[in-house]
Amino acid sequence: MKRLTIRTRLTLVYGGLFLLAGILLLGATYVLMSRQLSNRESTAVLDAQTFTPEVDILKEVAEETRTDALMALLVQGGLALGLVAAAAIAIGWLIAGRMLQPIDQMTRAARRIADSPGSDRGLHERIALDGPPDEVKRLADTFDLMLERLDHSFDGQRRFIANASHELRTPLTLNRTLLEIAVRRRDVSVEVRQLGETLLEINSRHERLIDGLLTLAKSDRELGELSYVDLADVVTHVAAQHPTVATSAGEAPTMGNAVLLERLVQNLVENGVRYNVPDGWVQVTSGTRPDGLVELVVTNTGPVVPPYELPGLFEPFRRLATDRLATRMGAGLGLSIVRALAHAHGGHVHAEPRGGGGLVVTVSLPVAGLPRKQASGVVTGQDLRDHRSST
Repeated sequence: MKRLTIRTRLTLVYGGLFLLAGILLLGATYVLMSRQLSNRESTAVLDAQTFTPEVDILKEVAEETRTDALMALLVQGGLALGLVAAAAIAIGWLIAGRMLQPIDQMTRAARRIADSPGSDRGLHERIALDGPPDEVKRLADTFDLMLERLDHSFDGQRRFIANASHELRTPLTLNRTLLEIAVRRRDVSVEVRQLGETLLEINSRHERLIDGLLTLAKSDRELGELSYVDLADVVTHVAAQHPTVATSAGEAPTMGNAVLLERLVQNLVENGVRYNVPDGWVQVTSGTRPDGLVELVVTNTGPVVPPYELPGLFEPFRRLATDRLATRMGAGLGLSIVRALAHAHGGHVHAEPRGGGGLVVTVSLPVAGLPRKQASGVVTGQDLRDHRSST
């Protein structure tokens, strides 16, 4: 059951209390007036007994008069109470809205920050609420203090990423250059060349690890300018680098960063190829779902994956228990980067074991904005081509 808003509840409380007070006041007035009329009726009857013998008629007239007066009091008082109660409810609605306006201001600020494309965008905003130092003002000031600390934290993270990128890549690049020079010398022995090639492979793996860490750190941040991207084109491009990968690339238009989306697809494909069995297969499909999402599905015939291992596969440096010491495997960041990139684009990723071994990884992203006539109907390929050509 949907709960009422705070403004509605405050209005009902104000109106209810006012109506209850009015009913009590009307009831008290009725009782007091009834007693007053009864006293006057008794006095009038006693006075009339000294002048006329028709006391019964006077009693009847006095009783009818008292009844009519009390009935008029109830009817007219009830109508007046209803009108004033309606006015009180309307005024209570306005007052409640005015009192809750600072909270609405904080809600709008929080929503703008939450809806920003990157997790560190909008943190420079402040509520800066004006007003007396009451509970709402203290809440707004606390929220501003939290935003300021988060802004400083993300700013420090940006500086750390920039420094780490330089400090970690420079020695690895230097090592790779020296090793390449050493193994390409004509007088180098076979043992030294083999050792150099092994060290080059280890150095290359460390470079991929650093690139993956930097991508993972940046993927939840600023996406930059969003553009129209058809995942079918990305799937076709990435699959061309892996001839053994089968594709079924249906049109899947979305808005995002083309480079990061290519990295998402590439990580999924490389993960499917790397964690496979001999003579296995990898299939990549893309398309548009009726619920307004585009879908990318990567399936492979790898080893059997226990269901309880699935959540850990999307955590950094996590692999299957049997693969953690395998040097030919990756750094354990592929699916972590996929999840971070999917979240940065407003989507989500889901994995489930494939019967007989392997994984089925599904990435769902919001469909790109289409013309109004297509909003509630089936999107055809020609419609998407027309929309893509117009953008």
